[in-house]
Amino acid sequence: MKLFKTKPPTKLDAPFNDAQTITPHTPIPTGPVDHSFESAWHRWYNAFKQILPTYIATHLAFFVTSCLAVLFLRPDFDWRNFPLYTLWQSWFRWDTGHFVHIATYGYTDAWRTAFFPLYPLLIKAVAPLTHNPFTAELLISNIALLVVSMVLYQLVCEDFDRERADRAVLYLSVFPTAFFLAVGYNESLFLCLALLCFYQMRRGRWWLAGLFGLFASLTRSAGLFLALPFCFEYLRQHEFRWRALRFSGLSVALIPAGLVAFSLFCYLRFGDWLAFSHAQAHWQRHFELPWDGMLGSIQAIQSSTGLLSFQALRNLLDLGPDLFVLALIILSLVGPWRFPRTHLAYSLYAAVLYLFFHFVPNGGTGLYPLESMSRFMLEIFPAFIVLATLGSHRLIHRPYLMVASAILFFLLLQFLTGHWVI
Repeated sequence: MKLFKTKPPTKLDAPFNDAQTITPHTPIPTGPVDHSFESAWHRWYNAFKQILPTYIATHLAFFVTSCLAVLFLRPDFDWRNFPLYTLWQSWFRWDTGHFVHIATYGYTDAWRTAFFPLYPLLIKAVAPLTHNPFTAELLISNIALLVVSMVLYQLVCEDFDRERADRAVLYLSVFPTAFFLAVGYNESLFLCLALLCFYQMRRGRWWLAGLFGLFASLTRSAGLFLALPFCFEYLRQHEFRWRALRFSGLSVALIPAGLVAFSLFCYLRFGDWLAFSHAQAHWQRHFELPWDGMLGSIQAIQSSTGLLSFQALRNLLDLGPDLFVLALIILSLVGPWRFPRTHLAYSLYAAVLYLFFHFVPNGGTGLYPLESMSRFMLEIFPAFIVLATLGSHRLIHRPYLMVASAILFFLLLQFLTGHWVI
């Protein structure tokens, strides 16, 4: 006798296509997949609906924080002298000014080539519509963030499961430096293009993946490292047999093409093919061993006047997220939460990107050896997939949300009031 009645599956129960449902750690289906416009529209519209509450909630929280930040800047709020729309001027900090300058005047100095061209080009294209390049910055970043949330959700949904997809988007949204995805920085644009590249390569659409990789490498130099998971995934889907390779494999050349194009511009403009690399010295960035920044940060904490001193807390805010993401990358390779072999491209990309960031840390004065590193950790999206797997346990899910959110809005408040948070 049956004690429970089971509901027959419906189309809405299948997040990917009507023919096959992918369960956790199941390889991508090799059989026929419905690529029709109607099916694609249904998948992406569903992804949009799923991520929209988190997207709106975080932006409402950012707006409330922006309003409250006024209390630290002005003794009173006068609508006549301080209109509501000027609240967003407090988001104009640090690198946002560099992007606006490049979009307005071009690369007037060689050291500005440290900022890659696609984001400023988009600002210049959108600015006539907004009548303000800074408003264009915010518009581009927040549209990119919406796409980031949708693509991350759909990617994890198809390669893993819906619950993990929901948590991955949520965990990224409340990461301590997640507000950088909404300000006038190029983090959200780069992450958007990297995710689109990854999504297309996982689906075997190599030329589209290469095109998004090209745009990513025109946004940040880290885009070059999309070529490694691309090659691995291409070989894996062709069963590592050289005879199975096709002309589509040449699409990997599109990824470094963005960097090559910018290098050519640097030569024509400043007579230096590697001006963007040499410009890193302007921010005291230089080659180091990957662990040097971590050890320097620990030493800076030990040499401070106490764990509650500014120097110690500032280094802890850099070192903590850095070690946290490192632990997640390791867990993607070993242990019960590791990715299956069919998903090793995620771990490969995360590990290579993590090492790249640590080979050229921002040493600055030496007091904060991992400066900006917690912001760079946003780009290592596979770490958030591992975290979403761990988040099935309430002892991890709830503490992460509470602690990460608290640090997020503290750092945002620091950023809005002009304190050194980059």
